[in-house]
Amino acid sequence: MDVFQHVNHARMVTLLEEARIPWLFEDGRPTAAMREGCVLADLHVRYRGQLRHEDTPLDIAMRITQLRAVDFTIGYEVRAAGAAPDSTPAVTATTQIAAFDIRTQRLRRLTEAERGYLAEWME
Repeated sequence: MDVFQHVNHARMVTLLEEARIPWLFEDGRPTAAMREGCVLADLHVRYRGQLRHEDTPLDIAMRITQLRAVDFTIGYEVRAAGAAPDSTPAVTATTQIAAFDIRTQRLRRLTEAERGYLAEWME
């Protein structure tokens, strides 16, 4: 919470990350390479309503909105606990994630396994 009694912007970005990491990498899926080689390339957060401490735990819905050769974009909708899934989200956001080879320090192409997993979550 910040001084204005709602979830602080920096904390919201952390909450998006905390939702994203297990969704993408739980049980080694899609591949060990992605777990070890992705970078956040872009982040947009839009606040459409206030979220307060009493609105927790928050519901965060995620989907893939764009899938390209070396990157993908995740769309997020954040709602207060118990809010209807078709209600207007309090926060919408996107993150662009690029596949990255740590050894060479360069972008790399997504593997077929990675693309297949991500395609399951296309909007």
